[in-house]
Amino acid sequence: MNIIEPIEHFKVSLMVLTICIFLCTIGARLVQLQIKQKELFSRKSKKNFLHMETVYSPRGNIVDMHGQLLATNRPTHNTYFIGTGNRKLTENQKQKLQKVAKITNSSFIQNKKLLKQLHKTERHYKKKLIAPDISFEQLSQLEETFPLDKNITVETSFKRFYPHKSCASHILGYLGRIKFDFTGKMGLERLLESQLKGSHGSIAATINSLGRKLTETQIKQPLTGQNIQTTLDLELQKIVEQSFPKNQTGACLLMDPETGGILAVSSRPNFDPSLFLEPISQDEWQNLQNQHPFLNRAFNANYPPGSIFKLVVTSAALEHGIITPDTIWDCKGYITLAGRRYHCHMREGHGKVTANQALEQSCNPFFYDIGTKMSINSFADYAHRFGLGEKTGIIFSEKSGLIPTIRWKEKTFGQRWWPGETLSAAIGQSFLLVTPIQVARMISAIFSGYLVTPRILINEPIVKTPIDIKKETLEFLQESMRKVVQQGTGKQISRVKNIQVYAKTSTAQTSALHKRKKGRQYQEHGWLVAHFYYKGEKPITMVVIIEHAGSSKAPTTVAQKILVRYKKLIDKKESPKKEF
Repeated sequence: MNIIEPIEHFKVSLMVLTICIFLCTIGARLVQLQIKQKELFSRKSKKNFLHMETVYSPRGNIVDMHGQLLATNRPTHNTYFIGTGNRKLTENQKQKLQKVAKITNSSFIQNKKLLKQLHKTERHYKKKLIAPDISFEQLSQLEETFPLDKNITVETSFKRFYPHKSCASHILGYLGRIKFDFTGKMGLERLLESQLKGSHGSIAATINSLGRKLTETQIKQPLTGQNIQTTLDLELQKIVEQSFPKNQTGACLLMDPETGGILAVSSRPNFDPSLFLEPISQDEWQNLQNQHPFLNRAFNANYPPGSIFKLVVTSAALEHGIITPDTIWDCKGYITLAGRRYHCHMREGHGKVTANQALEQSCNPFFYDIGTKMSINSFADYAHRFGLGEKTGIIFSEKSGLIPTIRWKEKTFGQRWWPGETLSAAIGQSFLLVTPIQVARMISAIFSGYLVTPRILINEPIVKTPIDIKKETLEFLQESMRKVVQQGTGKQISRVKNIQVYAKTSTAQTSALHKRKKGRQYQEHGWLVAHFYYKGEKPITMVVIIEHAGSSKAPTTVAQKILVRYKKLIDKKESPKKEF
């Protein structure tokens, strides 16, 4: 056998094998491209001639209980330059841009970088924004100057609009930009994002190789977001905003004690939600952060309750038989425990006072004495009956406050509870912390007989829980709060005639008394809480707190202004309209 034949046979076999491997490789690659990556390349090929555009849906409105707008959308008219395929801008096109700049008071024509981009826009049939958010007068001029123009066009879209600026800003919240869209970042805008946002639409545009739009087809219709109706009353919200001093920090809220509907909420400092619809600088953002305007102090800030807590202590003392409605106490200006004097705010003392008068005049030794006869756990029990120390159930983020007990202190600090701390707690100091919304719920319960869950949305269910306090005790508290206004620490409010007001004032310490002269940050918080009604109107619960006010005078003045304006509002609504 010739030795050349096996060699030739091997070469042929190797060649056939190589060809088979090559064909298999090509076949595998074709399978990958045609089958496995079919969708990928289909999408890429479509992008060569098909351009998808998103049609943004307007957000739903947020309205008050009467349907008045709190957050809505306004039309914005944006001017665009559309390329028509020339290699560069013609003199005629440059003259058009000059006219657009003059009409819209825009300086884009001096922007060399933008002009370079416009040359590319012209060459590739692109669209470029040149004058955003023009006025209606400017729109009219453009339409008149450039009717049916191929290069200059105006498109209308919608932009979030807060007609009352910072009014109720902590309830409404604000929007933040994510790429070309906006999403809720705080308040109702965030909590109800899915309902407010709606559903975006889409348009498929067919383009040629140069980017020129040939046809346009709507693929999906945009759906406007849902409207949200709140329990807020815009007129009352304005009254609260106008009455609260601009240079003070704190909170004020009005609530319907029967349904839990929040009628007005103001937290200071506040902010204008419109600020975040456009990019802001790092310095502007840092300045805002330094002021802490995003903290909703009505729901999410803890404060010592001070004398407001005396309502809780009185309830506990009455129902444990420590005092009676007829109890008389001789206030000498202080009480002594373990060799230490616990003073009254009136150093010379009030003399002989009844239980009513002790609340009316906020006589500390009367409550110190109760503290020597009751435990902190008993106070805590009654505090929780009034809804303190626990979240109210409102849909917003909120603090739970703090109601101390013997066990709590042992667990937290590894220390026993001292009798002197019970005396401090008896006048609302010690470790006690509450939120304004909790206090509003508590004051409402004194007059309604039940704890109601605060509501901010009109369609939220009304949830009531009977309060475990005797009717006679609640009536005693009501009578005492009425006398606070008639002749006690809230007498200033009695100047508002013909309006029924029940109130309690409070001055809550934030530091040791010897520090209060070192600066405002060491001064006491001032509270005023009230239940009021006028003529045949539904009753309203009011809570005002001003941080580091030094006394309860400042919040009492705010409350007085609110009552005066509220009275005028009701009288104006009831007065017959003049016919002409």
